[in-house]
This record gives sequence, C-alpha cells and structure tokens, in this order.
Amino acid sequence: MDIKDIIKEENLVYKKTPLMTDKVLSYCPGCGHGTAHRIVMEVIEEMNAQAETIGIAPVGCSVLAYEFMNVDMVQAAHGRAPAVATGIKRTWPDKIVFTYQGDGDLAAIGTGETIHACNRGEFITIIFINNGIYGMTGGQMAPTTIDGMKTSTSPYGRDLVRMGNPLKITELIAQLPGTYFVSRQAVHTPAAVRKAKKAIQKAFEVQRAKKGLAFVEIVSNCNSGWKLPPVKANQWMVDNMFPFYPLGDIKVDGALVKGN
Repeated sequence: MDIKDIIKEENLVYKKTPLMTDKVLSYCPGCGHGTAHRIVMEVIEEMNAQAETIGIAPVGCSVLAYEFMNVDMVQAAHGRAPAVATGIKRTWPDKIVFTYQGDGDLAAIGTGETIHACNRGEFITIIFINNGIYGMTGGQMAPTTIDGMKTSTSPYGRDLVRMGNPLKITELIAQLPGTYFVSRQAVHTPAAVRKAKKAIQKAFEVQRAKKGLAFVEIVSNCNSGWKLPPVKANQWMVDNMFPFYPLGDIKVDGALVKGN
C-alpha cells in the first residue's frame, strides 16, 4: 500500500458494507428502505454473521430486499414471512433468521401470522417498515393509515367513522408474552439512523440469546405514495406520523417500558 492509499484509508469516513450487493437501489428517491437495508446489513457484518443469516422478504416493496442484501434470502407469500421464518428457525435453530416486511403485508394480510409468531415467542427478528400506505400497489389505504391521511382509496382522508381506526400493531404485539424486545424507530436523520441501528443490533442479540421474539418497527416515508417530494415527505412524517407512532423502545428485556 503506497502513501496515497494510506492517506485515503485514514481519512475514510464511510465505506459501504460488503453485505449490500452492488446492484443499484431501485426504490423511489428519498425512500427509507435503502437506509433500513444498509443498517440491517451493517449489524450482520459487525456480528460476523453473514454465513449464518437467512432473511425472508414477502410481497410489496420489501420483496426487493433479496436483490440488495448479500445474505441468503427466501421469498414468502404475502403476509406469511413469520410462518416461513418460524419453519426455518426451527429447522436450523443456530441460524439468525429475520423477516423484512411492510405495513400492508405485516399488519393486514399477515396480521394473524404476526400475532401468533409473536405470541409463541419464536426466536426470530421482525423488521417492520411502516409508511402508512400500500406503497408498491398504488398508494391505497393500509391498516396503518392515520386519521385524515389521503391515499388513492381515501382521497378525502381516512374517516375513522366509516373506515375504522389505524392499527398500532407494534403496541399490540408488545403486550404478548412471547415478545422480549419491541422498538419503534426511524431513519430520516443521522441521529435517527444511529438509534435504529442500535435497536436492530439489540434485536439480533436477543435472538442469539434465545430470549424471545424481537420486533423493530421503522416509521418511514412513501414520498411517491404520499405525493410529496422527499424533504416535505420527511417533514410530513415528523409532523403527522410521529405523534401517532411515537419513537422509542416499547418493551425491553421482556418488560413494557413505562407509559406503554
């Protein structure tokens, strides 16, 4: 290594984890999926667990994860990722198994799979991306769409009287005895990314220790579905999503955090 390479290495601020493939991300500009992918893979790299990790991605924007995550990946039917993860983990109990799911998948067609896997306390990790909308299929209202939020199927905003209440699936599963660590984070700022990465690391550590199911929600934007440019989408998320979906740990070491 010559002096130029040494100087370059010493001044290196960031280097892409080799656990992300070289394929160019195909998500909409400003989408949080790419950052969420990166921090999940960074944690796996830092745990030196690439060879023992298996990820499950179902239908929706999350299905693209297998193109970008350089670990063994399995595609599941819509909503069935926790069931597939359960089968894999029980077959290979020493593997690190995680699902990567959107809100339309996890909290709608997959509600039953999610709740029962959490209640059983399967030794898996669930990464849940919540943007309050069906992103891939046209921006329809999802179970997580908040009051007044406009979507392609609620163009005047979600009406709680006619359309029911948004589902706080993360608070719901935190009440179940099989969950050991439950957290809600975001990836819209560097500080938020650091907190989200710390939560994901904790989630994988819980799995390795076989203490119960670990669940991390990441509240993200869908600027294309929300019909907003990325910066305004992030601000809308802060102003509207975070008050309803507050960030922070909800359950730690098997006990609900005070106030939850």
